Amino acid sequence: MSKSILVVYYSQSGQLEQIVNNFTLPFVNSDIDVEYCKIKPVNDFPFPWTSEQFFDAMPESVAGIPTELNEPIFKRETYDLIVFAYQPWYLSPSIPANSVLQNQEFKNVLINTPVVTLIGSRNMWLMAQEQIKKYLKDAVAILVGNIALHDRNSNLISAITVQYWMFTGKKDNWLGIFPKPGISDEDILSAKKYGEIVLEHFKNNNLHNLQSELIKNKALQVKSNILFIESRGYMMFKIWARTVLKKRNRKLWIHLFKCYLIFVLFILSPLILLFYILFIKPFLTNKIKKQKEYYLNVN
Repeated sequence: MSKSILVVYYSQSGQLEQIVNNFTLPFVNSDIDVEYCKIKPVNDFPFPWTSEQFFDAMPESVAGIPTELNEPIFKRETYDLIVFAYQPWYLSPSIPANSVLQNQEFKNVLINTPVVTLIGSRNMWLMAQEQIKKYLKDAVAILVGNIALHDRNSNLISAITVQYWMFTGKKDNWLGIFPKPGISDEDILSAKKYGEIVLEHFKNNNLHNLQSELIKNKALQVKSNILFIESRGYMMFKIWARTVLKKRNRKLWIHLFKCYLIFVLFILSPLILLFYILFIKPFLTNKIKKQKEYYLNVN
């Protein structure tokens, strides 16, 4: 009987689905039985977003509150490998991602099964992956690999271009001067290379050494400046999420959060980051090195 893998994903814009298709191509072209399961919320999230819908997704994303799903259907009770592909929303797993991870049918399939996570993000995925690790641990799954593809433009530029893409549905050069938003076509195609690495280790029953090989091939990167911003941003998102969920006038508090986020992203954050680079980072070399090693690995 041939080996089997289950690929579970949610793709709102279609970008993550492209990544998934390229990543799994080596498996499809081999003798592996590949089964795809696209997460389908009962009330799906729109694309493109409206500004109100985009910011309104923050509290449930950060708090890990699931939405109702059309019950996923799996052909098997067990699989030899599960590929879980997801997007971070507000430095947390997207609502569809956290919802399926809390679905009992999927949790049953995860038990004692090796899992490779495949991330498509703007540039911040560390805090989301930490939450994914907890979900997988609770389900008694075995995380053996992680691949994180991201927008390679600078933090501020990508914040502008991704919002343009999310609110218009257009993945082009806005105003003819900004770079294309999202993960580049080259990086999307590179997912096939990482699929080949996973396939080789999978066939040779060598998944325990998979992550070190993925790191060697730059399947993920941890940048110290992004790590600094993300860890602090996640703490603030948690405070905002708790606040909004407690308040009766949700629209007002979502609007206040939107104003706060724009101010922090484009004014406060660059100043704090500059201070960090000049006066703090030089004295934290060893600590930063250990943090990078931790986030690169799957422990």
